[in-house]
Amino acid sequence: MSGLPPGGPPGTGGPNPALRVDLLSIFPEVLEAYSSTSVLGRAQRAGVLQLRFHDLRTGALDARRTVDDAPYGGGAGMVLGPEPVFRAVEQIDPPRPLYLLSPAGRRFDQHVALELARPGTAFSLLCGRYEGVDQRVADHLVDGELSIGDFVLAGGELAALVVLEAVARLVPGVLGNEASPEEESFADGLLEQPHYTRPADFRGHQVPEVLLSGDHGRISRWRRAESLRRTIERRPDLIAARGGLSSNEVQLLLEHGYPLEAASADGPAVSAETTGNDFPEERDLP
Repeated sequence: MSGLPPGGPPGTGGPNPALRVDLLSIFPEVLEAYSSTSVLGRAQRAGVLQLRFHDLRTGALDARRTVDDAPYGGGAGMVLGPEPVFRAVEQIDPPRPLYLLSPAGRRFDQHVALELARPGTAFSLLCGRYEGVDQRVADHLVDGELSIGDFVLAGGELAALVVLEAVARLVPGVLGNEASPEEESFADGLLEQPHYTRPADFRGHQVPEVLLSGDHGRISRWRRAESLRRTIERRPDLIAARGGLSSNEVQLLLEHGYPLEAASADGPAVSAETTGNDFPEERDLP
């Protein structure tokens, strides 16, 4: 399959972007409209992100540009047919791997986003529509399937935008603050700490005192403890996936008033014997 072209249309990224993504849909204008704004729009104008939008209807042969048909065996809805989809992909020749957005696909998460965000990489996203896509597309045309969750959408366009933005913002140069992706939720298998801005007192609701202290070491430890606390309370499955809490993390939680019993609840067991006396040094914190 083809690699990166020598250049792209104005506004779609420079000749040597850090990431290229091709998106194939019967509604390419929807994808292009969203992608021209905010972070994705700035990244394209800066030349670090190259996006190509393709209409699957280019693979249709009739005057009405039909891409769907009734399902074999009966049933509700229409199915995106193999002939126009295969023909469109073969004409467009998008960069591989080519992923179909599908509820049956691999669950898309931050780890998958990191895999797709490798520097100098390129991939493509194929958006389904109607009741579904002919299985032969999944079996014999695409390289894999991605799912953004256990729910049903009218098509793959919104899912494709979720994947695109999650991946693109990990590419160096896309975000203004290069440290931002490393500090966000899921970057270390944890939820992000809460954020506050001015005013310090809003209708009697106070910003935590530590954030006003100017003590950056203390602030860093508080943020780490809050990240752990939030994850334990809201997503204990993420703690389990990390193999539980380290002794330093348990000690940090205790230091900030989080009860050991709560740290152990609904997650990997943490006993007093595992805590030790090793308070984490500031250098241990991300």
